[in-house]
Amino acid sequence: MRQLVLSAFLVASSLLAVSANAQEFQAGKEYVELSNPVPTADPEKIEVVELFWYGCPHCYQFEPALNAWVAELPDDVDFKRIPAMFGGQWNVHGQLFLTLEAMGVEAKVHDAVFDAIHQQRKRLATPEQMAEFLATQGVDEAEFLKTYNSFGVKSRVEKAKKQGMAYQITGVPVLVVNGKYRFDLGSAGGPERALQVADYLIEKERAAE
Repeated sequence: MRQLVLSAFLVASSLLAVSANAQEFQAGKEYVELSNPVPTADPEKIEVVELFWYGCPHCYQFEPALNAWVAELPDDVDFKRIPAMFGGQWNVHGQLFLTLEAMGVEAKVHDAVFDAIHQQRKRLATPEQMAEFLATQGVDEAEFLKTYNSFGVKSRVEKAKKQGMAYQITGVPVLVVNGKYRFDLGSAGGPERALQVADYLIEKERAAE
């Protein structure tokens, strides 16, 4: 009998903990519900977008935790990165990311670009500086420069600018879940809680389907 009572207590405690955690995150506090939801790339999946800048130290520090979280995402969640475009160097680095993505090498060199800027103090301020560095990572310089200046990449840049405006971002890193919910490390309460907010909102969207 004592064991049954203990088991019932543990189950009740677990349910209370889950309920308390669910109540922890509120619209207008940890996250913002967008008044005009942004269409997602694949309506069949729950989309999580990170808006970032290669030059942002907070984005760089968030990378290890974010990458570990992304690696464990289930099949019904689609994760994407979009560069924030606030002008100047933001746009230059944003075009760098979109070029790497267009070339199909972004996953291979993404971390190296972050390290180059924050550890090696490389500015990567011009396409030529980028191409020279990327050559050390196995990326063809001529092909990079050609792609960087291509119409396709410039179209991607314009799309990224419009997406940032649609999400109404004012800084980075920012996460957006399913085009509906936006939050950052500050509103969520730090990197770990930001990912907990993401998990909560993913579950919220999954339950709504």
